[in-house]
Amino acid sequence: MIFDATDKKLLEYLQTDSKQTNKALANKLNLSVTAVYERIKKLEKAGFISGYIALVNKSKIERDFVVFCHVKLVQHSQDYVVKFEKEVAKLHEVLECYHLSGEYDYLLKVIVKDMVAFRGFMVEKLTSINHIGSTHSMFVINEVKYTTTINF
Repeated sequence: MIFDATDKKLLEYLQTDSKQTNKALANKLNLSVTAVYERIKKLEKAGFISGYIALVNKSKIERDFVVFCHVKLVQHSQDYVVKFEKEVAKLHEVLECYHLSGEYDYLLKVIVKDMVAFRGFMVEKLTSINHIGSTHSMFVINEVKYTTTINF
């Protein structure tokens, strides 16, 4: 598949507002509605577009207490890593989980209602996962930048 400047511009428009009609996108790109439709389908099929989502306002659902939590495992064996990753994937408070190099093994992005809810999450859920050696949590004071848009 050839990925050209028009495809890049189309992806930028879709990242800004994926509910735009193909007609609106066609007008912005100086293409026909059919050409836009075909390009979108081509980008989806090739894996450039992996899905469409609604971004939810965390404050409106009382989940605006954001915590980044480092996790260190007691061992780095394949068994411990696989088990930890399976268990943490089940936790709905964890929005993101990254396996890292460095002092800690994982970085979790956790959202909950407040400090009381975070304590409950830590005590009842996260630290109940076997093989965790230690954790280190950092609470967000202010969200300076948040985006889901990838620029080209």
